[in-house]
Amino acid sequence: MKGMLKDTAILFAITLISGLILGAVYQLTKEPIAAQEEKAKTEARKEVFADAASFADTADFDPEAAQAVLDAGGFSGCGIDECALALDGDGNGLGWVLTVTAHDGYAGDIQFTIGVQNDGTLNGMSILSISETAGLGMRAEEVLVPQFSGKKAERFVYTKSGAAAENEIDAISSATITTEAVVDGVNAGLYYFQTELTQQSGAAQSEAAQEGGNGGE
Repeated sequence: MKGMLKDTAILFAITLISGLILGAVYQLTKEPIAAQEEKAKTEARKEVFADAASFADTADFDPEAAQAVLDAGGFSGCGIDECALALDGDGNGLGWVLTVTAHDGYAGDIQFTIGVQNDGTLNGMSILSISETAGLGMRAEEVLVPQFSGKKAERFVYTKSGAAAENEIDAISSATITTEAVVDGVNAGLYYFQTELTQQSGAAQSEAAQEGGNGGE
């Protein structure tokens, strides 16, 4: 009996000490990890809006409400994760930065950031997370991303016969599923911009920036 109690006490002590160590490690690494994530977010935003002096997360953005908007527009396979204003040095809104997740990639989620100017021009795109097939869907960074930069279209389509119009994107050879997922994700972001953000210009953008706080460099 005494031996059993002793073993139980030892096991309890080991569990307690292990828990304390794990807790201490978490506290030590929590801030550096958060700082690294914030740095990566800012770098991605700068990549799609290089002329912005800072960025401000919109205070009233709700991913669930955004999903309802996308569902109504026929984009249930995509989601808007974050929404921020791109600001110049005087705090004026240059456009919007949206973090989008396309759920229908060949290997699952594809997450990327897009920058949209106030007039609807797609300023740029930056892939944050992708796990598609090597040599096929993983070529999205080199094949798809450059094609969206500087283009203005209400909705993009992909083609396998060579892009001839402003809204056409050349598909990745043998990676139609990846191409379709990325194009749908970009269109979802543009749809959200067109339906929810275009009216927020001028004073409305300044107010949103003040509420959201400055999330820039």
